[in-house]
Amino acid sequence: MHSRVPENHPLRKLFRGLVEQVFMTEIGICDPKLTDYLSGLLAEFVHMDSIYRLRTVDGRVIRELSQAEAEAYLGPHVDNTTRRLLINRYIGDFTLFWTGVYPESLRSRHWARDRLQEYLRQGRRAYGIAGELADADTEPPASLLRQLADEFENCVHGLHLVREGWREIEQHGHN
Repeated sequence: MHSRVPENHPLRKLFRGLVEQVFMTEIGICDPKLTDYLSGLLAEFVHMDSIYRLRTVDGRVIRELSQAEAEAYLGPHVDNTTRRLLINRYIGDFTLFWTGVYPESLRSRHWARDRLQEYLRQGRRAYGIAGELADADTEPPASLLRQLADEFENCVHGLHLVREGWREIEQHGHN
């Protein structure tokens, strides 16, 4: 995952510290590869154009998950297997981010519980597919993508706690 947030940027350090603290002490997952991936995801999605980075062949931004698999265009050099891997990883990242960091954005309508459940299902499924299509040399490796599928709900909960942590820091910083 290439982020516009440099590796040594204070925001990236904040995300890394919060993710490690939450996942190791509160969630009980002590896996540096997973925590590095999740803190990288937060740094990547700081920019809105990274959240909505998929585009159609004519350049329109894809904002709905239902369009991602059918309409995303990744260029002529991307074979079908790689395309499926990248799109499913993106769907996993997208759903993990929204359900973990901003679940209230999924609760804005009367059918919100169904939407939240659908995002959980789609995220778990997408990481599972990406894990099947990846191998040990893929970045991230297949084992990490499968772990994200298996631990999806724990990751959602952990990212929610990370958000609470940065809100606490924000509040104490203004006192």
